[in-house]
Amino acid sequence: MSDFSKRINEILNHGALNLAMAIGYKNQIFDILEDLNKPVTVLEIASASGLHDRYLKEWLGIMVTGKIIELSHAPDGEDTYFLPPEHASFLTRKAGSNNMGVYTQEIPLLTSCAMESVNRGFKTGDGVPFSKYPDFQRFMAELSDAKHKKVLINNFLPSVDKRQLLARLTDGIRVCDLGCGHGVAVNLMARAFPKSKFTGIDNHEEAIRNARNAAQEMGLSNAVYNVLDAAKIHGKKEFFRLFDYICAFDAIHDQSHPLEALKGIRYMLAPGGMFSMIDIKASSNQADNIDHPMGPFLYAVSLMHCMPVGLNDNGTGLGMMWGQEKAEALLREAGFEHIELTEMEHDPFNLHYLCRAPL
Repeated sequence: MSDFSKRINEILNHGALNLAMAIGYKNQIFDILEDLNKPVTVLEIASASGLHDRYLKEWLGIMVTGKIIELSHAPDGEDTYFLPPEHASFLTRKAGSNNMGVYTQEIPLLTSCAMESVNRGFKTGDGVPFSKYPDFQRFMAELSDAKHKKVLINNFLPSVDKRQLLARLTDGIRVCDLGCGHGVAVNLMARAFPKSKFTGIDNHEEAIRNARNAAQEMGLSNAVYNVLDAAKIHGKKEFFRLFDYICAFDAIHDQSHPLEALKGIRYMLAPGGMFSMIDIKASSNQADNIDHPMGPFLYAVSLMHCMPVGLNDNGTGLGMMWGQEKAEALLREAGFEHIELTEMEHDPFNLHYLCRAPL
């Protein structure tokens, strides 16, 4: 067998493993095995999980041959299954920031949402409407919301401008989250810094409706939301120099017109204000991403979602892997002269582009 045929075998096996692990993660089988913490039979797993033993048996075959779960035998010869703690520490919800199991769901979700539309796009060049991705968008919102709840107040905000932003937020400033989604980041900040005023902007009406409801339930009077296309902000007088701090978490690369969105952000930023753009850590040159540890995965997510969504409305189709060089170039073209790049311990996938408006 040639080296490349072996490589194809690996690809097919890993694709199958990703699919099966996504099923296992969604049904919390890894979490249950971690809690059981001993070799157990199929029937014991079925009893603990409430799942059907025949489906479990077939799924376990994938996990055993994929060397995710260990197979052994009870004294009576019955098969038993054990999830090693060193595997569980990357696969279960208890793993926290080390949890990689959650990401196994992305490719299967994108396949079910957009496979036919993306195949058609190869022939037509058309984008894929945002409306094609309800399940994937729901998943990504949950992922983003969980990250914000874990790191936003205690890790990210203290890292901005050497903790100077915290002091300003405490005293009271005007803040905007562009691409705010369900408003989790805005509402967390509004609750933590009651003297500051927060605005969430997103073009997804359902997300904004959910954000407003959540703010109301939390009793927040300093959080407001607008349904608005980021590319259409520039020139609106009511937004001119309105905000002292603006943030965009993994939002710019999905924009159909990212340069116009960045120009809008620069237009909204008050003198001396700051803009935090959190976006993917990669190069704009494919050759420089060959050794990226998550390169194929990230390009695949971009192909199936970020790029085709960005092609809508005669868009640029920037894609997730637009990279540092293009990001800096667009920021400068949008009018940002002072750009600082920082890697983040709590988020190894992304870079923090901190942009300052002169006084």
